[in-house]
Amino acid sequence: MINLITVGNLGKTYRHMTRYRQIVSILFKYGFDNIVDILKIDKYLEKGLEMISGKRMVRFERLTPQERVRLIFEELGPTFIKFGQILSTRPDLIPLPYLQELEKLQDNVPAFDFKEVKCILAKEFKGSLPFKTIEAKPFASASIGQVHRATLKNGDSVAVKIQRPGIGNLVKVDLEILHHLATLMERHIEDLSFFKPVKIVEEFATTLEKELDYTLEASSMQRVAKQFLFDQTIYIPKVYPEYSTESVMTMEYIHGIKISKVEALDALEYDRELLTRRGADFILTQVLQYGFFHGDLHPGNIFVLPNNVICPVDFGIMGYVDQYSRDVFIDLIAATVTQNTAQVSRLLLELTDYDEEPDLRALEKDIAGFAGLYFTDTSLKQINMGKMLQDIVQIALNHRLRLFPETFLMLKAFAAVEGVAQTLDPNFDMAGHAAPYIRKAKAARFSPSRLSDDVSRVSVESLKLFQNIPRESLAIIRQLRKGQLVLGFDSPRLERILTTHQRAGNKIALSIIVAALIIGSAMLLSFKVPPMLFGISLMGLSGGIAAGLIGFLLVASILKNG
Repeated sequence: MINLITVGNLGKTYRHMTRYRQIVSILFKYGFDNIVDILKIDKYLEKGLEMISGKRMVRFERLTPQERVRLIFEELGPTFIKFGQILSTRPDLIPLPYLQELEKLQDNVPAFDFKEVKCILAKEFKGSLPFKTIEAKPFASASIGQVHRATLKNGDSVAVKIQRPGIGNLVKVDLEILHHLATLMERHIEDLSFFKPVKIVEEFATTLEKELDYTLEASSMQRVAKQFLFDQTIYIPKVYPEYSTESVMTMEYIHGIKISKVEALDALEYDRELLTRRGADFILTQVLQYGFFHGDLHPGNIFVLPNNVICPVDFGIMGYVDQYSRDVFIDLIAATVTQNTAQVSRLLLELTDYDEEPDLRALEKDIAGFAGLYFTDTSLKQINMGKMLQDIVQIALNHRLRLFPETFLMLKAFAAVEGVAQTLDPNFDMAGHAAPYIRKAKAARFSPSRLSDDVSRVSVESLKLFQNIPRESLAIIRQLRKGQLVLGFDSPRLERILTTHQRAGNKIALSIIVAALIIGSAMLLSFKVPPMLFGISLMGLSGGIAAGLIGFLLVASILKNG
């Protein structure tokens, strides 16, 4: 488990300060030196900041801020590349122009030496290698690891994914620095507190930790293979769990053609329209039937095998959507097509998170405009799924609704099919192709097995509730007897309400004091209580002046603040 600690508590170790200076140097290079001032990073770097600030910046006049941010992530290496790739799936956190640019992040980096490969394999398999041969040159290299072709002792041709040496320590240092930067952002940039930067980094640490464990990716491949065990149109590469560890994964080597290489597919007379439909079937089945799906299905991760068989690879990013969210999503599609704006608004709230209740009337108005744009006098075949996805996300953001990451990943998976279709079959009707799947998913809610499962689940939950009621009630009674029962209220408006009541109470108290002073002064003046001046009681006169002054200030305060 990656344990994040603040850089300030690290004793400013050499590796952290060296990396910190490198990060700041790259920020300066691309013209983001103002971040150093805003976050007050200079006090953590001490000496050397002057040298960094004196470095020459690259010429970025023709680059957009989004492009410069992407280049910064690429230059900062593996951790930041992965962070950028994950941010590209989070429209609730970053504006769409940045999201679209981060989707272009390149994960290709130079390969590490084959001597290190042999050392890692010897360590992981304790000197007893399962490979008869392994090629020295990798056929793929990324930020986390690289892939070599090999042959097992039984003759099977395999691909061996090997993690970069020292990547764990580098990721840990970068995550600790990211955590520290996120803490400074929450402290110094008020507008970012809504997005909770520290929580984002902690979630990213959890995600990256999973990606650094190849056994989880192997498990995901095996799980998806079971989903399509009897489907002859989809093929999932075989995994060798006995030859896989956290740092090494061994899987079947695929002799196929990338689906993006259209000329090669045409040369071998593959059916492009059929391939498009099968790609759509793969995603629709995963999302709507199983709720466990490939989260990064771009054309580079899809191979084509003989007989027009689809073979997806790279299962490092997986999405999971529970049954309830799938049902809501299906209802949302149906309500959008029928332009039931009130229903769409309610369902959209089910798929998002928010801090304050949105203005439903304004939300329905925006959704009505959205539905009218896409579903009035327009063939479903002509709908651009990618553009429609962007518009849905933008409506949510405009109303400060945060799409759950899993929901967006699901929407992005459908948009990925459109990306494949644009390459292979531009006339493909994704909406029409999905219609039978949606009808089947809606009908499945009323199947005997589903109803039985729902009744069983509700019965179990109700039984647990009734079992816990006596225990919880006794605990409350014990606290009451001991005088230890405390009721807590956590409301953002509670403090304002209490402050208002306190001010009103203060004004009432002052009013009572003024009234008492007036009455007391009048009595002192009437009875001519000494000392006297020109026949007037000085105590009565002082009290009257004090009452008049306090009264004037009180009236002025009421007129000013209400």
